[in-house]
Amino acid sequence: MGALHRPGFVADRLDGQGVSNVASRGRSFTTVKTLNMQEINFDEALDRILAKDPRFSREAYLFLRESLDFTQKLIKEHRGQIRHVSGQELLDGIRRFGLQQFGPMTATVFEEWGVNNSRDFGEIVFNMLEIGLLAKTDQDSREDFQNGYDFTEAFRKPFWPQEKLKAETKPVASREATGGN
Repeated sequence: MGALHRPGFVADRLDGQGVSNVASRGRSFTTVKTLNMQEINFDEALDRILAKDPRFSREAYLFLRESLDFTQKLIKEHRGQIRHVSGQELLDGIRRFGLQQFGPMTATVFEEWGVNNSRDFGEIVFNMLEIGLLAKTDQDSREDFQNGYDFTEAFRKPFWPQEKLKAETKPVASREATGGN
């Protein structure tokens, strides 16, 4: 999800100072450091989004914004620069950041916010796009979030006891022969 001078996603600063539709050249899904006084701030933008689409809580939008920053930092560490963040990369960043922040409660927290699958994160991204909090490339679409990950696999299974994981990986015929599930 690229830069604005080159089409792409751009986010506002994490400190909530404001939103800009213009990013530095070569940045994507990046934090913007300038604020035009006529532009709305992040909280006002969220108020507009929530008035139009109340499916997801304010916390879900704040978390997505922090996940974007987390993802950009990961990309910068591995590639040496901030660049375009794809939907799949953002979903991976959301997964990693969620597990880091909430551990075994991640899926429960997301569900409390109204987020039940990776498609819901796509809806949040596109709500932010519509209000001008993010920008996208022509290649970016809601479909980028359709086949993300199963929440049980991504957020619950990493914390299952070893016995449950072993039972889960046993071949079906073996479980049926022993009468196990």
